[in-house]
Amino acid sequence: MIHKEEAILQDWDLTQIINGKEIMSPSPKSSHQKISKKLQRIMDGYVENEKLGEVFNAPLDVIFEENINRVQPDLIFISRDNLGIVKDWIRGVPDLLVEIISKSSFHLDTIEKRELYERYGVKEYWIVWPEYAAIEVYVLENNRYKLFSTATDDQVIQSKLLDGLAFSAGQLFE
Repeated sequence: MIHKEEAILQDWDLTQIINGKEIMSPSPKSSHQKISKKLQRIMDGYVENEKLGEVFNAPLDVIFEENINRVQPDLIFISRDNLGIVKDWIRGVPDLLVEIISKSSFHLDTIEKRELYERYGVKEYWIVWPEYAAIEVYVLENNRYKLFSTATDDQVIQSKLLDGLAFSAGQLFE
C-alpha cells in the first residue's frame, strides 16, 4: 500500500514530448535494463576515472524546450564544462545521448529522436540494437549525424567524444 507521502514524492512519469506531441512509452523490459546497466557501468567508470563529467540513466528528463521537446534517453553524458545544465532535470543540450532500441521504440528512437538530437546539436548519439547485438555511434558533423563507429559481438566500439573509451560490443549482450 502506498502512503500519501510516498505518492507525493513520485512526481515523474514516462511521458516524453517531441515537437509538442506527448508520447507515452511503456517501461523498458528487463533485458533492456540489463544492457543499460552494463553500458552505464562502462561509461561511468571511464568518465569518473578521467574526470570528464557525469553519466545519468533513465528515467531523467532532458528538456530542450519547455512543453515542446522533453525526452528521456536511456543514458546521458554531460561533460564537465556543460554541467550547468544539470538542474532538477537536464535543461539544455547534453553532450552524448544513448537510446537502446526495442520493437516498440524503433521509429521514435531512430527517426524522431535522432532528428531532434541532431537539430539541438547533441554532439554524439549512440544507438544500441539488442536484437542484433550491435552498437552504432554517430557524431555531429556540419549539423548532421555521421556514422563514426559500429560494432557487434567481439568487435570494439569507440567514441569520438569520450576519446579513449573502447570496449567489446558483446560485453553488453552477454
